[in-house]
Amino acid sequence: MSSFLNSRVLKINVGFLLHDGPAHSQDSKLDIPAVKVADDLIFDYVRGPIRLSRTTEGILVQANLHIGIKAECYRCLDEVNHDVEVTIEELFTHHSQANLEFSIDDDAILDLGPLLRAEVLIAASYGVLCKPDCKGLCQECGTNLNHETCECSQKPIDPRFAKLKELLDSGS
Repeated sequence: MSSFLNSRVLKINVGFLLHDGPAHSQDSKLDIPAVKVADDLIFDYVRGPIRLSRTTEGILVQANLHIGIKAECYRCLDEVNHDVEVTIEELFTHHSQANLEFSIDDDAILDLGPLLRAEVLIAASYGVLCKPDCKGLCQECGTNLNHETCECSQKPIDPRFAKLKELLDSGS
């Protein structure tokens, strides 16, 4: 069982910025090890610069973060360590001002967890390859062709596709 931090580390107390008023900001750098964001998602790390700026509406979060996740290669289904780069520019409003998705409660806690989860799931939905020349799975038997060969590839080719096979083999 791997060890990870609770998602509380993604909750930031912004009371000092709310108290300071508009036009104040705070620059920081995140370097968080493995953290469980939700039951279905664990980040291996969260790293990068973050700026919290006080506006009249709330706190503007700007960040360029690198987030490590474990994903499945979309060709062979092997597990892949994947670095997702996420650029964030999101306004967290005062809870009393609007009932928006990203808001700051009366306790002045800004929770980055739901925003990062959504951004990573969107970024990772495009598919991940374990390597650029991944051979994938055999269409007949399901063997991972990166690790072993199977008998299916030795079957004689359908004569209707023989010319296409020649073209493929010649590299044309």
